[in-house]
Amino acid sequence: MSVLLNPYLNFADGQAREALEFYASVLGGEPTFMTFGDMGTEGPLGDQVMHGQLETPDGFTLMGADAPPEFVQVTFGDNVSVSIAGDDEEKMRRWFDALSEGAQAVTTPLDKQPWGDVFGSFKDRYGISWMVNIAGDAAS
Repeated sequence: MSVLLNPYLNFADGQAREALEFYASVLGGEPTFMTFGDMGTEGPLGDQVMHGQLETPDGFTLMGADAPPEFVQVTFGDNVSVSIAGDDEEKMRRWFDALSEGAQAVTTPLDKQPWGDVFGSFKDRYGISWMVNIAGDAAS
């Protein structure tokens, strides 16, 4: 039996569907959604995402959900980041540019670093921190 570790992102203000659809537009794949309404919840909460999942053609999975304040207190911080690393420089730069569009902050511009790789980081429009690392041999 294999074991997987996947980031699970909580979104405030009912942004889970929008965020996962945005990530799919950049990374590929089709997100799937289960709403609170699918589980019997009525009213405005019924349309919010209880569980969403995006499996990309490159083999990673992002999961996420809306975090209604009556269920989950979302505190965005710098203690967790989604990290993407690889050696396809063109694809990685395209992802960095697209995911960081409208970012709250680009904390490290995508550039050659002292350890030899090209690296950049940002906090996207949804408050999620991302790190992108392009392997040194490809990023010369």
